[in-house]
Amino acid sequence: MIGKKLQGKRTVVDRRSSYYPESFKEIAKPPKKLRVVGDPEVLVEGLAIVGARKATPYGLSCAKHFGEICAKNDVTVISGGALGCDSASQKACVDAGGKTIAFVASIDDVYPARNFDLFQRIINSGGAIVSENDWSVKNLPWMFRERNRLIAALAKATLICEAGIPSGTFSTADEAISANRDVLVIPGAITSKNSHGSNRLIYQGATPIIDDETFLDELHALFGCLRCKQISLNVLQEDLSSEDKTMLEALNSSSLSVDELMFVARSFTRDENLLAWTMTWVAKAKAAGWIAQYNDGTYGPCV
Repeated sequence: MIGKKLQGKRTVVDRRSSYYPESFKEIAKPPKKLRVVGDPEVLVEGLAIVGARKATPYGLSCAKHFGEICAKNDVTVISGGALGCDSASQKACVDAGGKTIAFVASIDDVYPARNFDLFQRIINSGGAIVSENDWSVKNLPWMFRERNRLIAALAKATLICEAGIPSGTFSTADEAISANRDVLVIPGAITSKNSHGSNRLIYQGATPIIDDETFLDELHALFGCLRCKQISLNVLQEDLSSEDKTMLEALNSSSLSVDELMFVARSFTRDENLLAWTMTWVAKAKAAGWIAQYNDGTYGPCV
């Protein structure tokens, strides 16, 4: 019997909708429709965080830690809302003020039932609960494996927090590989059966995440400018020229290429050599510690 229902805006997203993720059109079985409770605008590429349901304190602490880092860097956490690592990462993300998406088998047949309050918090915080199945369909075991392909397809990469052998987490890793997405793995002790699967994935070529620095490096590589970075208000309140303020305010909205910076500069300078003016300004801004060049070649606020 289906119990109480999640409260929030309900949207049916079909393939013609602007909310329908482009990445879903590339997978073998693209869903015809998505049922969404929450904000459909949150259906953007993020980082999947998954792991063992019967997780150890080590796995849970890793899931929480990296879920929080994602939130602080404005990277959407994508998961399945399962007990263990999934829900630990999503709760930490919400607690830190971030947005997260939970792909579930059924919207109204909430599973696991004990995560009802977490799912409602996800909706209330600007995230979404999503299923490709009808609103009130009953959960069936095969549906959970099917939804894993959606988690992997929407994520630019999948982070495995903890996985034994055999492990249901492997299905999400397999789907990520099939979707040509990166697989990141937190290694564990070779003596722990709960980490045998994780360590095996690293042996097979997955990227090991050994500390915060390696994780942030991957986020930079995946998302370019981490969207939470902002020019310090103290910098913007300094006695800057109007040209400096215009350039910095533009970079506060999004990281920009040299060509895009030239377009901004064209709005206020009559310098005949616009490229030289722009590169001189970039050099000055970098020396002052206002901006940095990112891995994708664009410029934006320093971390």
